[in-house]
Amino acid sequence: MPRPSVEAERRPQILSAACEVIAQVGIPALRLSDVAKEAGVSSGTVHYYFETKRDVITAAFEFNLADSLARRQELLSSEKDSLAILHDLVQSYLPTDERSRRAWKVWLALWAEGSRDPVLQEINDRLYGQWRDVVAGVIRSAQHQELARSGDPVVLANMLIGMLDGLAVQVLLGSHSMSLDAMQETCKAFIGDVIAR
Repeated sequence: MPRPSVEAERRPQILSAACEVIAQVGIPALRLSDVAKEAGVSSGTVHYYFETKRDVITAAFEFNLADSLARRQELLSSEKDSLAILHDLVQSYLPTDERSRRAWKVWLALWAEGSRDPVLQEINDRLYGQWRDVVAGVIRSAQHQELARSGDPVVLANMLIGMLDGLAVQVLLGSHSMSLDAMQETCKAFIGDVIAR
Protein backbone atom coordinates (compact mmCIF):
# COMPACT_ATOMS: atom_id res chain seq x y z
CA MET A 1 0.00 0.00 0.00
CA PRO A 2 1.50 3.37 -0.95
CA ARG A 3 2.36 5.70 1.91
CA PRO A 4 0.48 9.03 1.94
CA SER A 5 2.61 11.96 0.90
CA VAL A 6 4.20 14.11 3.56
CA GLU A 7 2.39 17.12 2.10
CA ALA A 8 -1.01 15.45 2.60
CA GLU A 9 -0.15 14.79 6.25
CA ARG A 10 1.66 18.03 7.06
CA ARG A 11 -1.17 20.52 6.57
CA PRO A 12 -3.59 18.78 9.00
CA GLN A 13 -0.71 18.35 11.43
CA ILE A 14 -0.06 22.09 11.39
CA LEU A 15 -3.76 22.97 11.66
CA SER A 16 -4.27 20.60 14.57
CA ALA A 17 -1.32 22.26 16.28
CA ALA A 18 -2.78 25.70 15.52
CA CYS A 19 -6.06 24.66 17.16
CA GLU A 20 -4.13 23.49 20.21
CA VAL A 21 -2.28 26.80 20.48
CA ILE A 22 -5.48 28.81 19.95
CA ALA A 23 -7.16 26.79 22.70
CA GLN A 24 -4.23 27.44 25.04
CA VAL A 25 -3.46 31.12 24.43
CA GLY A 26 -6.19 32.57 22.19
CA ILE A 27 -5.77 34.39 18.91
CA PRO A 28 -3.94 37.60 19.90
CA ALA A 29 -1.12 35.69 21.61
CA LEU A 30 -0.79 33.06 18.87
CA ARG A 31 2.63 33.00 17.24
CA LEU A 32 3.51 30.91 14.23
CA SER A 33 6.65 29.75 16.02
CA ASP A 34 4.43 28.29 18.75
CA VAL A 35 2.33 26.51 16.13
CA ALA A 36 5.51 25.10 14.58
CA LYS A 37 6.77 23.92 17.97
CA GLU A 38 3.42 22.26 18.78
CA ALA A 39 3.40 20.57 15.35
CA GLY A 40 7.01 19.45 15.68
CA VAL A 41 8.07 21.23 12.50
CA SER A 42 10.16 24.26 11.65
CA SER A 43 8.70 27.75 11.30
CA GLY A 44 9.73 27.58 7.67
CA THR A 45 7.50 24.55 7.18
CA VAL A 46 4.53 26.45 8.60
CA HIS A 47 5.30 29.36 6.24
CA TYR A 48 5.53 26.94 3.32
CA TYR A 49 1.85 26.06 3.82
CA PHE A 50 0.56 29.38 5.18
CA GLU A 51 1.86 32.81 4.25
CA THR A 52 0.48 34.69 7.25
CA LYS A 53 -0.82 34.24 10.76
CA ARG A 54 -4.27 35.17 9.41
CA ASP A 55 -4.08 32.31 6.89
CA VAL A 56 -3.29 29.84 9.68
CA ILE A 57 -6.13 31.15 11.88
CA THR A 58 -8.68 31.02 9.06
CA ALA A 59 -7.67 27.50 8.06
CA ALA A 60 -7.59 26.37 11.70
CA PHE A 61 -11.23 27.35 12.25
CA GLU A 62 -12.27 25.52 9.11
CA PHE A 63 -10.21 22.51 10.18
CA ASN A 64 -11.80 22.59 13.64
CA LEU A 65 -15.32 22.38 12.20
CA ALA A 66 -14.40 19.80 9.54
CA ASP A 67 -12.71 17.63 12.18
CA SER A 68 -15.72 17.98 14.46
CA LEU A 69 -18.21 17.00 11.75
CA ALA A 70 -16.00 14.13 10.54
CA ARG A 71 -15.91 12.70 14.06
CA ARG A 72 -19.72 12.72 14.09
CA GLN A 73 -20.24 11.24 10.64
CA GLU A 74 -20.77 7.77 12.07
CA LEU A 75 -23.52 9.15 14.32
CA LEU A 76 -25.16 10.97 11.44
CA SER A 77 -25.19 7.89 9.22
CA SER A 78 -26.35 5.51 11.95
CA GLU A 79 -29.35 3.23 11.52
CA LYS A 80 -31.01 4.80 14.57
CA ASP A 81 -34.07 6.97 14.22
CA SER A 82 -33.44 10.70 13.76
CA LEU A 83 -34.49 11.69 17.27
CA ALA A 84 -32.00 9.21 18.74
CA ILE A 85 -29.36 10.60 16.37
CA LEU A 86 -30.15 14.12 17.62
CA HIS A 87 -29.67 12.99 21.23
CA ASP A 88 -26.38 11.27 20.29
CA LEU A 89 -25.21 14.32 18.35
CA VAL A 90 -25.83 16.66 21.28
CA GLN A 91 -24.22 14.17 23.68
CA SER A 92 -21.15 14.04 21.44
CA TYR A 93 -20.77 17.83 21.66
CA LEU A 94 -20.68 17.99 25.44
CA PRO A 95 -17.23 19.14 26.61
CA THR A 96 -16.46 15.76 28.19
CA ASP A 97 -12.90 15.08 27.03
CA GLU A 98 -9.79 17.01 26.05
CA ARG A 99 -10.49 16.88 22.33
CA SER A 100 -14.01 18.28 22.65
CA ARG A 101 -12.92 20.85 25.24
CA ARG A 102 -10.19 21.99 22.85
CA ALA A 103 -12.70 22.32 20.01
CA TRP A 104 -14.98 24.41 22.24
CA LYS A 105 -12.07 26.66 23.26
CA VAL A 106 -11.24 27.24 19.60
CA TRP A 107 -14.86 28.33 19.01
CA LEU A 108 -14.70 30.61 22.05
CA ALA A 109 -11.55 32.23 20.65
CA LEU A 110 -13.27 32.76 17.30
CA TRP A 111 -16.29 34.38 18.96
CA ALA A 112 -14.17 36.59 21.23
CA GLU A 113 -12.03 37.93 18.39
CA GLY A 114 -14.86 37.85 15.85
CA SER A 115 -16.74 40.49 17.78
CA ARG A 116 -14.06 42.92 16.57
CA ASP A 117 -12.97 41.37 13.28
CA PRO A 118 -15.16 41.34 10.14
CA VAL A 119 -13.13 38.54 8.51
CA LEU A 120 -13.66 36.28 11.52
CA GLN A 121 -17.33 37.27 11.55
CA GLU A 122 -17.66 35.98 7.99
CA ILE A 123 -15.86 32.75 8.91
CA ASN A 124 -18.14 32.26 11.90
CA ASP A 125 -21.23 32.92 9.81
CA ARG A 126 -20.20 30.41 7.14
CA LEU A 127 -19.01 27.67 9.48
CA TYR A 128 -21.83 28.12 11.95
CA GLY A 129 -24.25 27.92 9.04
CA GLN A 130 -22.85 24.51 8.13
CA TRP A 131 -23.35 23.27 11.70
CA ARG A 132 -26.87 24.74 11.79
CA ASP A 133 -27.67 22.93 8.52
CA VAL A 134 -26.56 19.61 10.03
CA VAL A 135 -28.71 20.02 13.14
CA ALA A 136 -31.70 21.33 11.18
CA GLY A 137 -31.37 18.38 8.80
CA VAL A 138 -31.56 15.88 11.66
CA ILE A 139 -34.57 17.70 13.13
CA ARG A 140 -36.26 17.81 9.72
CA SER A 141 -35.68 14.07 9.34
CA ALA A 142 -37.17 13.45 12.80
CA GLN A 143 -40.22 15.49 11.74
CA HIS A 144 -40.62 13.36 8.59
CA GLN A 145 -40.43 10.26 10.79
CA GLU A 146 -43.14 11.85 12.97
CA LEU A 147 -40.81 11.77 15.98
CA ALA A 148 -40.53 15.56 16.29
CA ARG A 149 -43.12 18.29 16.49
CA SER A 150 -43.90 20.43 13.51
CA GLY A 151 -42.17 23.76 13.24
CA ASP A 152 -39.36 25.37 11.33
CA PRO A 153 -36.39 23.02 11.77
CA VAL A 154 -33.95 25.92 11.38
CA VAL A 155 -35.61 27.81 14.25
CA LEU A 156 -35.55 24.68 16.40
CA ALA A 157 -31.90 24.08 15.46
CA ASN A 158 -31.04 27.67 16.41
CA MET A 159 -32.75 27.25 19.76
CA LEU A 160 -30.93 23.99 20.50
CA ILE A 161 -27.55 25.23 19.29
CA GLY A 162 -27.87 28.53 21.15
CA MET A 163 -28.64 26.66 24.36
CA LEU A 164 -25.84 24.16 23.76
CA ASP A 165 -23.34 26.97 23.16
CA GLY A 166 -24.37 28.97 26.20
CA LEU A 167 -24.29 25.98 28.52
CA ALA A 168 -20.93 24.83 27.17
CA VAL A 169 -19.43 28.26 27.85
CA GLN A 170 -20.62 28.02 31.46
CA VAL A 171 -19.17 24.52 31.84
CA LEU A 172 -15.84 25.59 30.31
CA LEU A 173 -15.69 28.56 32.68
CA GLY A 174 -16.20 26.24 35.65
CA SER A 175 -19.55 27.68 36.72
CA HIS A 176 -20.78 26.21 39.99
CA SER A 177 -24.32 26.61 38.66
CA MET A 178 -23.74 24.61 35.47
CA SER A 179 -21.97 21.29 35.74
CA LEU A 180 -21.45 18.93 32.84
CA ASP A 181 -24.20 16.68 34.24
CA ALA A 182 -26.59 19.62 34.50
CA MET A 183 -25.79 20.60 30.92
CA GLN A 184 -26.50 17.07 29.75
CA GLU A 185 -29.82 16.92 31.59
CA THR A 186 -30.85 20.37 30.34
CA CYS A 187 -30.15 19.42 26.72
CA LYS A 188 -32.01 16.14 27.11
CA ALA A 189 -35.00 17.93 28.66
CA PHE A 190 -35.02 20.53 25.89
CA ILE A 191 -35.11 17.90 23.16
CA GLY A 192 -37.81 15.98 25.02
CA ASP A 193 -39.99 18.98 25.89
CA VAL A 194 -39.54 21.24 22.85
CA ILE A 195 -38.50 19.12 19.85
CA ALA A 196 -39.76 15.58 20.44
CA ARG A 197 -43.36 14.73 19.70
